[in-house]
Amino acid sequence: METQSAVGALSALAHSGRLEVFRLLVQAGADGMAAGEIARATGSLSNTLSTNLGILAAAGLVTSNRQGRSIIYAAGYGQMRELLAFLMEDCCGGKPEICGPLADLASLRCDAEARSC
Repeated sequence: METQSAVGALSALAHSGRLEVFRLLVQAGADGMAAGEIARATGSLSNTLSTNLGILAAAGLVTSNRQGRSIIYAAGYGQMRELLAFLMEDCCGGKPEICGPLADLASLRCDAEARSC
């Protein structure tokens, strides 16, 4: 991942409402959630949610798929993995014990919850 892409993704997540939506979609898994479900779960107004989803989508952190009359949103797991890898790329200064627990924690959570991490 290039620095500008990382800055864009981090900028998109640097808002409490967008972070809440993104985390909700990560928890929802690959099937995602309809916009109405997201609005109810987060208490977001539809215009605010639409704006937040647009910003997250522009950063590649959210994908959308029309299913009938609904738009289903899902976390962009590929972009999320790239961002996390970018953040940890030069981690540890040759001391893997520093970053190792982070990777183990992420792996355990994904395995335990059967998510698409």
